[in-house]
Amino acid sequence: MDERLYTIPLRDAFNAPKTKRTKKAVKVVKDYLKKHTKVDDVKLDTKLNELLWEKGIRKPPRRVKVKVVEEDGGVFAYLVD
Repeated sequence: MDERLYTIPLRDAFNAPKTKRTKKAVKVVKDYLKKHTKVDDVKLDTKLNELLWEKGIRKPPRRVKVKVVEEDGGVFAYLVD
């Protein structure tokens, strides 16, 4: 796997308390990528992280589009432009 595009739904983050939603959204993204790429080492790009935290801890986005690149035995997730 060199490069793939995923649209990750973050609906599970909205089941968390308001004060923990974006934190949960980051975990949802990492768990989704671990499941679909079968790799334990998942890293998020700073722009993707900033998009998740843009509206604060209470209001993460509903879904996020990411480009996944496999490098050095790990997976890096970048925000799709």
